[in-house]
Amino acid sequence: MTNPLLSPSTLPFALPDYATITDAHVREAIEAGMTEQLAELRALATESAPATVENVLHAWETAGATLDRTLAAFWVAKSADTNDERDAIMADFAPRLAQHSDTIMLDADLYARLKQLRERADAGQVELDEQDDFVLTERLRGYERNGIALEEGRQERLRELNAELATLSTEFERLLVKGRLAAAVHVTDEAELAGLGDADKAGLRESAQARGLDGWLVTITNTTGQPILDSLEDRGLRERVFSASVGRGLGSDDDGDSETDTRDILVRIARLRSERATLLGYEHHAAYTHEVGCARTTDAVNDLLGRLAPGVTEIAQREATALQGLLEQQHPGAELQGWDWQFLSARQQAAGGEGSFDTDRLKPYLEFDRVLHDGVFAAATALYGITFHERQELVGYTDEARVFEVREEDGTALGAVVIDAYTRPTKKGGAWMTSIVKQSHLLGDLPVVTNTCNVPPAAPGSPSLMTWTNVITLFHEFGHDLHGLLSDVRYPSRAGTSVPRDFVEFPSQVNEIWAWEPAMLQRFARHHETGEPIPAEWIDALVANRTETGYHTLELLKAMILDQAWHQTPLAELPEDGSAVEEFEAAALERAGVAFPLVPPRYRSAYFHHIFGGGYSAGYYSYLWSEVMDADTVAWFREQAEEGSPGGMTRAAGATFRRELLGRAGSIEALEAYRRFRGSDPDVSHLLARLGLGAA
Repeated sequence: MTNPLLSPSTLPFALPDYATITDAHVREAIEAGMTEQLAELRALATESAPATVENVLHAWETAGATLDRTLAAFWVAKSADTNDERDAIMADFAPRLAQHSDTIMLDADLYARLKQLRERADAGQVELDEQDDFVLTERLRGYERNGIALEEGRQERLRELNAELATLSTEFERLLVKGRLAAAVHVTDEAELAGLGDADKAGLRESAQARGLDGWLVTITNTTGQPILDSLEDRGLRERVFSASVGRGLGSDDDGDSETDTRDILVRIARLRSERATLLGYEHHAAYTHEVGCARTTDAVNDLLGRLAPGVTEIAQREATALQGLLEQQHPGAELQGWDWQFLSARQQAAGGEGSFDTDRLKPYLEFDRVLHDGVFAAATALYGITFHERQELVGYTDEARVFEVREEDGTALGAVVIDAYTRPTKKGGAWMTSIVKQSHLLGDLPVVTNTCNVPPAAPGSPSLMTWTNVITLFHEFGHDLHGLLSDVRYPSRAGTSVPRDFVEFPSQVNEIWAWEPAMLQRFARHHETGEPIPAEWIDALVANRTETGYHTLELLKAMILDQAWHQTPLAELPEDGSAVEEFEAAALERAGVAFPLVPPRYRSAYFHHIFGGGYSAGYYSYLWSEVMDADTVAWFREQAEEGSPGGMTRAAGATFRRELLGRAGSIEALEAYRRFRGSDPDVSHLLARLGLGAA
């Protein structure tokens, strides 16, 4: 059979032909794609004609189409539905792809061709518009940051470092998935599940049966906090679940070793990154990362984290005092522990009081399909005029994935989104968006994006009911989808979410606000049996209680601080092996003044995929940095409010946000796009108010 990845897909939107693609096809196409791209770039580098936009920038963007097409189709399938062969493909090709990238980024002829175009543009011999100029600037900077100026021997060491880092990150991710599955807590006594509804218990039974077990199985999500801890009344089971979560990757066998122990790998990654940064002329890996973010400098990142740490810790300590009192009412003489916090906080909300609301009460009103269509999709329609139409004849990367065509208000096709909502053993934890096809006027491509979450699947005969956290996550990831779908740029390399790491989370965080909009809640929050809308007084209480808790902010802040510690610490001061990981963590949190033990980091190092298996190394702070812009933008939307749309959900506001920010994607400098949209730099006071820190 002809390999469907070796030529452009003929399916609508150039969707990969997942119905016929095999893992063997992926192997063959990656091999062919690397060879093809190097040949095309070699032709570009040795072109004798003077450098122009067409024979340099345009030719560069069209080179490597087979490799781009193959990797885009493979990455999402591997992350969402892996198997042994896909793991093997990743392990085999990760170092080779790193070497392939180095071959390109250390090619002096390619760099010279880019420099020639810049020189001709500066001399007025070639005209560059804004997008041309920015993509050329970014390509030149990429070469300069990735070692083109190093002498040959140092370049060879750089190649070795990049290849080993690619291998280690792949292995870290593999162990992470394995460790999360292994950490599941088996329950044989139904009495321990007190506090859970019938549907939740049925889901746990399904999980147990899927692994050939009797009873119930509590699976572990990728974060430290586990959703089930909100509801479990049995304190002993809460402790078991919490301990299973925080102990992942630390070695659980009697001899301290484990097949899922990630500590040696993460230490090796940190040390190699440190060495690479020094080789490239940077103080540390964090400085290398921050240079290309909106933050620009490590001092700016540290200043933001340091300014928030004292106030957020104080808020969390006050919350703990209140929860200790509630615990003593239930268990006289007991001392508050990490596994108690979520449960007691939920009970505190359920007990009422000003601004209190128990979000567990919402679950019967949050059926997945209604939230998707009448919430997520409806909000996008209200703001941008786009509509969504399921294409059941199109096949996603798994049978559970659903493909929706996205149309403009006039009915013309805009692109497609693939929705993959439910958790499964072959899917990595968390939630994410990817681009299978990037929007491009140069190539004439419409965008195809994915929305991959880990909502617990419904038990047979039951609806799929979501937690409020699930709802916010779905809206968040769809904000990334909108960034990809509404991209309006020439170059595919600058499309959609191709923006700095500390900017990429901004549009997704903005999109969360529409989940809280009362008019939207009335539409999508309806009882799954009766169809009755959520009571109006519940909406008022939910919205009034939106201010971030000290717990939530502190767990995020701790993870951000750990990330910076691993990537700002000099090589000589980093642990030499995994045995010192926990000591390193504790010291880093203590130095930052956030050691408060009752609030663990959102991710501990041993299962911190973002920084050791993903692309957020030294960049996890970006969620907070983006939230500065998010909170400022929410204030802007409120300023656009009209009668009947108090939250600013108007077509006029949506058109401005789409045109000035989402549509520009990465085609210009990110903060310049923000300034054009907002008319100024972001105002941090809106975030401080959201966090309960006032004018601190």
